[in-house]
Amino acid sequence: QRYLYVSDYRKHEVRRYKLGENFGTLIAGGNGKGNGLNQLNYPTYLFVDRDHSVYVSEYYNHRVMKWVEGAKEGIAVAGGQGAGSALTQLNYPYEIFVDTLCTLYVADSRNRRVMRWTQGAKQGTVIVGENGIGARANQLNYPYGLSFDLRGNLYVADAENHRVQRFSIE
Repeated sequence: QRYLYVSDYRKHEVRRYKLGENFGTLIAGGNGKGNGLNQLNYPTYLFVDRDHSVYVSEYYNHRVMKWVEGAKEGIAVAGGQGAGSALTQLNYPYEIFVDTLCTLYVADSRNRRVMRWTQGAKQGTVIVGENGIGARANQLNYPYGLSFDLRGNLYVADAENHRVQRFSIE
């Protein structure tokens, strides 16, 4: 629909712009920096699903929030339990991706892993990484970006190893 979604880490908000607009519409946050359900803290990556819900990875809140179109508050769909390595936690999340089954994938940078959170799950599953710092095929060092191809292969931008790795995900 020719929209552009922008995360503003200084204003702790996400806005949607229609082609030709200068100000945009507030979609998420906008209530100052914080960890409340109506707040964001350093929003980074975004994903917009078919229903126009916006998923926002929050670097300093160690969570991913889902903002349904028109909502005044978001829903924590991953993390939000402080920084850590438990399956309920994230540690500086970056890129996110949501598939057609509403499964969320998160590049969990400082845990050096990619996590999968099925819809409604209270904890995630590690699908790639978490094998220590290194450059072996099963190791990641600050995964920042991720993407899928049409065959379901996962591609991970492994920043500190200066490479992109491909993984076959079941």
